[in-house]
Amino acid sequence: MKVAVVGVTGMVGRMMLKVLEERQFPVDRLFPAASERSVGKEVMFRGKPVKVVSVMEAVESAPDVVLFSAGASVSKEWAPVFAENGATVIDNSSAWRMEKGIPLVIPEINAAAITSATRIIANPNCSTIQLLMVIAPLHKEYRIRRLVISTYQSVTGTGIRARTQLENERRGLGGEMAYPYPIDLNCIPQCDSFLDNGYTKEEMKLENETRKILDDEDIRITATAVRVPVTGGHSESVNIEFAREFDLDRVRALLASTSGVVLYDDPSQNKYPMPLTVHDRDEVFVGRIRRDFSQEKSLNMWIVADNLRKGAATNAVQTAEYMMSAGLIK
Repeated sequence: MKVAVVGVTGMVGRMMLKVLEERQFPVDRLFPAASERSVGKEVMFRGKPVKVVSVMEAVESAPDVVLFSAGASVSKEWAPVFAENGATVIDNSSAWRMEKGIPLVIPEINAAAITSATRIIANPNCSTIQLLMVIAPLHKEYRIRRLVISTYQSVTGTGIRARTQLENERRGLGGEMAYPYPIDLNCIPQCDSFLDNGYTKEEMKLENETRKILDDEDIRITATAVRVPVTGGHSESVNIEFAREFDLDRVRALLASTSGVVLYDDPSQNKYPMPLTVHDRDEVFVGRIRRDFSQEKSLNMWIVADNLRKGAATNAVQTAEYMMSAGLIK
């Protein structure tokens, strides 16, 4: 089994190596790839240094599986090249998510969208993954009519530059700014760039990707995405309106029995998920579950996950694992 990781020097790329190692994915030969300025550097895998190669060298190595986390433009250029050479590409960028015919996959929810003919698979946005892990079983049981989502997103969702900006500000140092404003002691109500409709790309990803994964264009969705001075872990406040009446105990039971979801909810003990709770965990945590008394058949909840793991790297590796178990990668 030959595996390439494109964008290996970035935060998600390095996490992909860590997750491949932790989950003992059967990597016989690894081809860590990055931009030309990183070629020749070394990354660690299974306790040994491995030299970074160019993307073209990775193509020529004929990998079976390619995990991409190098940005949309790189994915648009190179993912088809790998696919044409017989590799299966699992891409973490926004390049292919809404492309017709490209499956947008969370393995626990819609792995069946992958077929033997699939060569490019899109990893959903990090905020979408943690949202859907929790709401998918509820949608199946009660059918969701409307979602109101507010996200509180870690600087690691932006990347190394943003984490460095936060660290510099906390030390009173100057340096390159990833954001138009200071992030320490601040909240910035902008994740990604603004669109003509007044929403950001991140907010529209939550809308469009949710409908595609659940295969339901009738769900009404509105979102506000906020960047907060946290170094890991995205949080979401979610209000759900159902088509059918629900029982709160049944909702809790459904979530408690959902693979990959941890019900973490006991107000009497101040027990609710936080970014510190989910650090370096693959599960999605949910708490603060309560009925919305202002609207019929409505519910409030709080969802938190490690955005670099289940929100990115772990989801990609799980997709590869599913394909192996289904005989789609040999």
